Amino acid sequence: MGDINIIGVVAIVVFYLLILLVGLWAARKRKPGEEEAMLAGRSIGIFVGTFTMTATWVGGGYINGTAEVVYDRDQGLVWAQAPWGYALSLVIGGMAFAKIMRKKEYFTMLDPFQEKYGLRMGGLLYIPALLGEIFWSAAILAALGATISVVISLDQFTSVIVSACIAIFYTLIGALLCGLH
Repeated sequence: MGDINIIGVVAIVVFYLLILLVGLWAARKRKPGEEEAMLAGRSIGIFVGTFTMTATWVGGGYINGTAEVVYDRDQGLVWAQAPWGYALSLVIGGMAFAKIMRKKEYFTMLDPFQEKYGLRMGGLLYIPALLGEIFWSAAILAALGATISVVISLDQFTSVIVSACIAIFYTLIGALLCGLH
């Protein structure tokens, strides 16, 4: 274990506290109920919706991966395909499907398929969605691990374990504090 970057540790702690405080503030303003918790009562405006989608899609794995590709290829953003693909898919998806999905009050992207093709197809299509979330979570934990590795000079494996513990603790604290509301 090497030197600990105190400024980096403080920045990470402040960042997580800020996110936790904003989440708690938003939780206090929400109405109780399943739909309200999952979909914000279907009342998210364009500004909040844009930031929510950005926060959902743009994580540590995305940022670290894009920076790595741009740096390694030494040819700039032309080799970083994710930003362009993500942006294009969000715009096309929003223009083509958002209005219809809101009108029919779907909860997930799988609902239209399940409605048209049945529960078995919905269950089958759930498998790649689940695997995508698992792999995306692994990428986020690896990115958090890389950050922790740099900030407190731990090896990569231990850093990923520490980042997973932080994420679990952070999620539990947020759920407990929101549940007290």
